[in-house]
Amino acid sequence: MPNTAVLSDKTKGILCIISSAFFFALMGVFVRLSGDVPSMQKVFFRNLVAIFLAAGMLLRDRTPVRMDTRARAALAARAVLGTIGVICNFYAVDHLVLADATMLNKIGPIFAILFSFLLLGERIAPYQALAVAVTFAGCLLIIKPTGDGAALFPMLVAFAGGVSAGGASTMLRLLGRYGVKKSLIVFVFSLVSLLTAAPFLIFDFHPMTGYQLAMLLLAGASAAMGQFSVTNAYAFAPAREISVFDYSQVVFSAAMGFFVFGQVPDALSLLGYLVVCGAAVYMFLRGRRAA
Repeated sequence: MPNTAVLSDKTKGILCIISSAFFFALMGVFVRLSGDVPSMQKVFFRNLVAIFLAAGMLLRDRTPVRMDTRARAALAARAVLGTIGVICNFYAVDHLVLADATMLNKIGPIFAILFSFLLLGERIAPYQALAVAVTFAGCLLIIKPTGDGAALFPMLVAFAGGVSAGGASTMLRLLGRYGVKKSLIVFVFSLVSLLTAAPFLIFDFHPMTGYQLAMLLLAGASAAMGQFSVTNAYAFAPAREISVFDYSQVVFSAAMGFFVFGQVPDALSLLGYLVVCGAAVYMFLRGRRAA
């Protein structure tokens, strides 16, 4: 008789992407637990772990680094946009409710539609335009531009980080067309992030306790585990089948924020989560139907 206990590739992909969501939520917890350390210093140590892992993968796979001008430009754009996204996300995690920062970071896939139109010339279907508009409305509920002025700036920073992540995702698609290896993409991104953060450490280094250093290294390890998990997820199954499960990170972040920091999102933020996640589910279902 066949072994019915063997998981399908789609199930493996779902489990991997949920695992990725958990580790990225855990990264946010460790970043916040590291305390009063400048965001750029946190970015440096977060990517310090990743660059060693990526370098090891490059050496193991003997990944060639030769590519044409278009691929190099896309690789540089992905690294810069990804670095902006990480800096904004870390700043937001330090200044917002963890679930709010995570939700605004998760608008990237929706805004990737606009970047795909502007940069790749891909047509925007009416249902995609509707999803973008609904997502923007959901973001306004979370940001609350007429509300607490002290929270408005970090909310806008988190929003900018999510938009940058959308641009980075578009560059990843372009790099996939050019056949650039994932290990090289991760290495260049980590290197650019380190070089961006390094001057801030040289001129404004804040001494850290052993506890703070441990938290930042754990944040880097969690981010690396999340990156490996999401890479494996899309190796098992296409994005249209599993991408919606990435939004489980919002649930993990809300739960961790409550149990670790005692954070409770307000009613408007919760409504915003539902609106943004609803737009993502709608996009997921329409994308599957179109496929």
